[in-house]
Amino acid sequence: MIHSAIFWDREAEKYAASAIGNPAAYQYTLGRTRSYLRPTDHVLQIACGTGSTAVLLAPDVTSYLATDVSPEMIRIARGKLPVKAADLRFDVAGELPETGSFDVVLAHSFFHLVPDMERRMAQVFDLLTPGGYFISKTAALKGRGLKWSLIGAVIPLVQMLGKAPFLRKFSVQELEDAICAAGFEIVESGDFATPARYIVARKPGVSSGG
Repeated sequence: MIHSAIFWDREAEKYAASAIGNPAAYQYTLGRTRSYLRPTDHVLQIACGTGSTAVLLAPDVTSYLATDVSPEMIRIARGKLPVKAADLRFDVAGELPETGSFDVVLAHSFFHLVPDMERRMAQVFDLLTPGGYFISKTAALKGRGLKWSLIGAVIPLVQMLGKAPFLRKFSVQELEDAICAAGFEIVESGDFATPARYIVARKPGVSSGG
């Protein structure tokens, strides 16, 4: 199977030029995410792609670190930086930071693309401050009906041709169970007209921001 960084490097230009599949759902989840952000927050975004979401959300917080495994995705993202963007940084990273303290961690379109979802969720938990939010949007394809079952059956062939990245299939319940097993409390969960499950989870404890 093709390495994820190589795959996404190859797809970066096409990805950057493609339109958002469901603009209404994207704007709704963007608004929901923004409602959890405070001006004093330090935010980490995993798998930021070409940075469009980061550019929109960074002005609402104190600092925003956006990472992606693909150097080409990050190159395109850096081209979107405003002239004055001391609060927003794009970095190439295949792993989460080993150290750091964040009030919010975002991971959209990420956990179904890695084999070690549980390990990554445990890392997110450790990086968050008490009371911090973990906000994710994840394709949970199991139990979604015939259409998604057929797509799931075709994916291995497409992967063999180098036309698709690794994909892990799980149900919404399995996804939520993994989040809770990592120590989080789920605050909000919904599909919002897409097959990707939007989940807001909270690390127990009292936030330093109140």
